[in-house]
Amino acid sequence: MKIVVSANDADIDAPASPVFGRCGVYVFVDTETMDFEAVENPAIAASGGAGIQAAQFVVERGAQAVVTGNMGPNAFNVLQSASVPVYLFGGGTVRQAAEAFQAGQLTTSGQASAQAHAGMGMGRGMGMGRGMGMGRGMGMGRGMGAGCQAWGSTPPPTSPSPSQPPASAPSNASEAVPSREEEVASLKGMAGELRKQLADVLERLDRLEKEE
Repeated sequence: MKIVVSANDADIDAPASPVFGRCGVYVFVDTETMDFEAVENPAIAASGGAGIQAAQFVVERGAQAVVTGNMGPNAFNVLQSASVPVYLFGGGTVRQAAEAFQAGQLTTSGQASAQAHAGMGMGRGMGMGRGMGMGRGMGMGRGMGAGCQAWGSTPPPTSPSPSQPPASAPSNASEAVPSREEEVASLKGMAGELRKQLADVLERLDRLEKEE
């Protein structure tokens, strides 16, 4: 199957990009053989509508599925109309993204993961709205300056907080310390949130530049 992965460089071992419309390169991968073709994103310098142009580009080049970190509604609608499913990848290389897709470890996204004209609210309230922030989570009134919450200041909901153990914490101090696996999972969760926030910032910037 021919999929396309948004990437930061023209190689199958390059980091996958957390954004779709403004990524540097699209890497088309044959998931059966891992043969690939890297093509520069022709829409990266577009003054507006980069997501739409990028979506049309990958469809025209025969992509049967898209793997990326985040996607705005305009690009998502183009791909949906072309019956090209979108899969969200939390982070890693293009090769890892393709392998995860082939192994069935990725799930399809039923809607855009970056909102248009709705601030940066991804459930954690980036709040990049006009002034007070328009995030749908905790963005209202918690932003900095233009309403943008401090990067990484909100940990993933499933991550334990060593500084605030639950009331029923075991008496054995060694048991209260997170294991290496728990810490890795926590850091991966935080990295995923930062990628989503970055994608939202770029999407909003694209919108604002288009309105100028």
